[in-house]
Amino acid sequence: MRRSRAASIVALGAASALALAACGGGGGTPADPGGAAPGGGTYSININSDPEKPLVPGDTTESEGAQVARALFTPLVEYNNETVEVEYSGPAESIESTDNINWTVVLKDGWTFHDGTPVNAQSFVDAWNYTANVENAQGGAYFFSKIVGYDGENPKPAMEGLAVVDDLTFTVQLNEPFRQFPLITGYTAFAPLPEAFFADPAAFGRQPIGNGPFKADTEYVPGQGITLSRFDEYAGENAATAAGVEIRVISDINTAYNELLAGNLDVYRYSLPPELATIAPDELGDRYFERVSSSFTFMGFPLYDARFADPRVRQAFSMAVDRPAITDAIFSGTRVPAYDVIPPTIDGHRPDACGFCQYDPAAAQQLLADSGFDTSQPVELWFNSGAGHDQWVQAVGNQLQQNLGITYTLRGDLDFAQYLPLADEQGMTGPFRLGWGMDYPSPENFLAPLFTTAAQPPAGSNSTFYSNPEFDRLVAEGNAASSNDEAIALYQQADDILLTDLPMMPIFFGFSQGGHSENVDNVAFSPFATDVVLTEVTVNG
Repeated sequence: MRRSRAASIVALGAASALALAACGGGGGTPADPGGAAPGGGTYSININSDPEKPLVPGDTTESEGAQVARALFTPLVEYNNETVEVEYSGPAESIESTDNINWTVVLKDGWTFHDGTPVNAQSFVDAWNYTANVENAQGGAYFFSKIVGYDGENPKPAMEGLAVVDDLTFTVQLNEPFRQFPLITGYTAFAPLPEAFFADPAAFGRQPIGNGPFKADTEYVPGQGITLSRFDEYAGENAATAAGVEIRVISDINTAYNELLAGNLDVYRYSLPPELATIAPDELGDRYFERVSSSFTFMGFPLYDARFADPRVRQAFSMAVDRPAITDAIFSGTRVPAYDVIPPTIDGHRPDACGFCQYDPAAAQQLLADSGFDTSQPVELWFNSGAGHDQWVQAVGNQLQQNLGITYTLRGDLDFAQYLPLADEQGMTGPFRLGWGMDYPSPENFLAPLFTTAAQPPAGSNSTFYSNPEFDRLVAEGNAASSNDEAIALYQQADDILLTDLPMMPIFFGFSQGGHSENVDNVAFSPFATDVVLTEVTVNG
């Protein structure tokens, strides 16, 4: 899954999250270093592939790298695992503004990086400037586009909108009002960087020095993973309980699940493949855990390919797909058919927003005929390997063939680390599977990073290369709205344009599903799709 480039089911109460971020402030309670009672023991957890990029927070924009980065880095604020509300449990004491343009960030004293150097205002300003500088080609650059001085086309070492006031204070000037600014600063791209990073970014990416609850004991080894240990000097409220965690790359999710059953893996994290979705709860009993997630799975259209330039083609493809048939027959109801881009866990979701997502083969056939699409040439359907996508993508292909007379070829031969760069380099030759999980609890997170013109690679995750000025304008107006209700209304107007142009076909929203061994307890997913809350896991014995 790409994110800004996922026990019992816990519904995410995000309805009030936007309002809470309006002006920031010293929410939460004072920092309590080591707030969780430290325990002992280490445990293992899987990721599905190597991270796409080195483990630098501003360049880690997909789910597997994010699971590691969230353990190593703590951005300005964090989110409550149950309500998804902003919590000032990280380095920020307050993030305040009187006009939603000029923001003052005050940091807590006493935070350090894993090498003992202080986390201060310069650490944040230098990190944000580095990530935003197009010369550094960081995948999270787009998230800084609202700051005065951001330039997505020309190298720019520093943005005029960032200024250090003193060791614990810096200011941020935005291009326009954005009342949700404090909310987005919990995303990993907004984490600080120590001086050691700038001395050798390549070495840092292999063995990061962060300010998070875990520190890297080893370099990341491609194809194998990385070992982390508890950072005992962690200044945040959510300190790690276990002494360490081994993060292992297991590229096939069936293999990972079997490793769990055999006792060779302590925590399995990912959505289960169809063949396991119905048996895992019985097989694992109380060691099975799941959560309604923000994960959104879609098939993007390569708009740079002339075959898919006509929106009628894309609308026809979408109306030829029977989403409930896929979620029921293949996933036994453990996915939710998607008729919107904004997931049910986010305020602003509408269950029937997409008229062109309704199953209507006759209308689809007419649209395709009107477009003049050449059905004599096969269509390639792309998905990344080893992640359980084979069956449902094939079902999409079968429905396109049955309802539109299209022949298709499955292209599922690349692992995730190869697949994402191909998408960003305009290498897709047909509809391609992508997923997105929440970076921060706002509709904007499912619109701007995926579909605005400014988010086209390499600055963001708009891998369809969609561009619509009216869509961009409405997203910007939503950002500048004076109230939560006004913002939601504007985001939904932008959503309506998107769901008419259909640069992608929404397919389904997901559940996070996992299991753990008898060696560990207190295992749960965070709100961020397939992320497990590593700090809360306890090791038995």
